[in-house]
Amino acid sequence: MLSESYKGKKVLITGNTGFKGSWLTVWLLNLGADVIGLSRDVPTDPSMFDVLQLKSKIKHYQGDVTDLSFVKEVVEKESPDFVFHLAAQAIVSTSYSDPCDTIATNVIGTMNVLEALREYTKPCVAIMITSDKCYDNVEWLWGYRETDALGGKDIYSGSKGAAELVIKSYYHSFFAKAHPVKIAIGRAGNVIGGGDWAKDRIVVDSVLSWSKGKPVEIRSPKATRPWQHVLEPLSGYLWLGASLENNEALNGEAFNFGPKAEQNRTVVELLADLSADWGFNKVEDAIRITGNIPFHEAGLLKLNCDKALFLLRWESNLEYQETIRFISNWYYSYYIDSKDMYELTLSQIKEYETVAQQRGKIWNP
Repeated sequence: MLSESYKGKKVLITGNTGFKGSWLTVWLLNLGADVIGLSRDVPTDPSMFDVLQLKSKIKHYQGDVTDLSFVKEVVEKESPDFVFHLAAQAIVSTSYSDPCDTIATNVIGTMNVLEALREYTKPCVAIMITSDKCYDNVEWLWGYRETDALGGKDIYSGSKGAAELVIKSYYHSFFAKAHPVKIAIGRAGNVIGGGDWAKDRIVVDSVLSWSKGKPVEIRSPKATRPWQHVLEPLSGYLWLGASLENNEALNGEAFNFGPKAEQNRTVVELLADLSADWGFNKVEDAIRITGNIPFHEAGLLKLNCDKALFLLRWESNLEYQETIRFISNWYYSYYIDSKDMYELTLSQIKEYETVAQQRGKIWNP
């Protein structure tokens, strides 16, 4: 079980103020871990990090992963048992307006974390998080495997592919043999869930508009994605970390974490299901199609997760309608009911664990 691996351990999360970082922080705190955060800033307003008042619950360092001396200082001072590297510029539209920061954060930032760990002398497990966008997407119908070509036609995808090459070269040069630090890669995409307020995210834009009683404007209604709740890949990252700690054979390996194929939905289908919980009788009242696409967006991208199933015995946990309910409840509670959002977030994590136990998931037997 996850608690056996993380209870009482020091866990460093880079990018802890972001959407996934905030959910991971709450989960690790509930597992009994001592969480240390490293982030440049709080990326959105509002933010899950602020709403849940996470700064008061962990040890938080404000600084940039592109600053090598700063990253080294935190690693040396805190001596973590686990590192989850999530710090990234994660918005596709921003990569077009600021390509330099995107590449610096996603590539140089990744290198700096690895460089700090290269000089680390204590046992440690580092899970390096990239994205499904690291693959060279040719928009074929089947899922990408960990052995498929990396790359991308846009800056964001290119930065993720480049980060992967940096990780691979550091692993083979320094971490493959006789090093106390073990590393692995987690790849996921199309992550949705309560607490996300990032720019140009379909769920974020929708609930913000619906909370004001207005329809949301969408660009690509027929775009198909394998939507997954944020707790799905996080369970994969946590289980990968726990497994790598005890299995040297996983050192240097990359894993895809995604939903079952039947959870593929178009944007319109997703919004139709979400909008029903906000009082809209038909989807036409909840959305307005603009047709304005200012930058390239892939029509289809999904992952093959057979490797995670075979080597880790990991698979996604929630059904599609459960994902919809989790998201709707979180945002409706924030915008309409004004509930204690930390307790609500924790309750969703506990329900997710309960469902995993009932369905026989190995990480929560």
